[in-house]
Amino acid sequence: MGNVRILLADDHAIVRAGIRKTIEEIPGLEVVAEVGNGPQVFAALEREPIDCLLLDVTMPDFEPITAIRKARALYPSLKILVVSAYDDDIYVQGLLGVGVNGYHMKDQPLNDLKLAVERVLAGERWISSSLIGKLVGTHQGTAAIPALTNRQRDLLRLLQQGFDNQSIAQETGLSVKTVENHLTRLYRQLDVQSRLEAVNFIMRHPHILGTPGQEAAQAGVPAGAGIQKCLAILVVDDNVRYRKQLQRMIGKLCPQATIYEADGIPDAVHLAQRIELQLALIDVVLGDEDGIACARRIKAICPQSRIILISAYPDREFHRQGLQSGAVAFLDKKDLDLSTLRQIIYDVVT
Repeated sequence: MGNVRILLADDHAIVRAGIRKTIEEIPGLEVVAEVGNGPQVFAALEREPIDCLLLDVTMPDFEPITAIRKARALYPSLKILVVSAYDDDIYVQGLLGVGVNGYHMKDQPLNDLKLAVERVLAGERWISSSLIGKLVGTHQGTAAIPALTNRQRDLLRLLQQGFDNQSIAQETGLSVKTVENHLTRLYRQLDVQSRLEAVNFIMRHPHILGTPGQEAAQAGVPAGAGIQKCLAILVVDDNVRYRKQLQRMIGKLCPQATIYEADGIPDAVHLAQRIELQLALIDVVLGDEDGIACARRIKAICPQSRIILISAYPDREFHRQGLQSGAVAFLDKKDLDLSTLRQIIYDVVT
């Protein structure tokens, strides 16, 4: 049996040299290639058989979540060990969630790196000891995520977008004092002390922003009515009133769905990286952003999701580019009624 073949990916040549020296001290292991950016990783994987990929996820031209998903899909037997200086627990959990076999901190002793490689190659999961406390604490916190009202979810989204209390008041039509009172109660429910901690809570628990379909429908839906499937559906539109309208329609049709909303690409991609979406409805024009680019990124992250592009300004070129981006349909907003939405959701569940 030949040596285990290692691909080493890090944009710092000196770091690569140190890791190579450590790895090649382990009998039966061979570093067969070194690369320094994202495209080079996949070129090397295509060029020759690789058993284990050791990589730093902060390389140039490398989007970690998307790249790991792609590598896992193309090379299911590939062992992937992240070797990084970045210890943010949200980031680590995201990478573990999409399929890396281990996460090793660069500041740990070299003997620990040897052990990490050996454990990963043996089929075990490796996490540096310095990370375990953080991850355990985050995991324990997931059991206590409170149920929020629609108003509270709206406030959290505005906090996430960087709105101050005055701007939140203008956006919601509330007084500044009422906003302050709402936020005080919200912080207490989340067990956080500040705006920054609240935003960090959202980053760790994006599911908290989802609206249950039955709530979105605002009652009036008999028990057992509608499509009885637990779907995760994302609505991406920069018009908040239109997002709420779609939410209500989806809730009436699919009361067991959880409906997420985003007004632009960053929020949409953040949700797609952390939630298994079945359906996304995306406006082609998102303020200054390109909804077709948003569709392309979501499709890369969640290849099994169905994407519907919508627009108040249907255009043949938009239609052509949208279908090339991975969308399955392009609809005029005025045609997106309950009947059309029902057919879209049935197509997802059947």
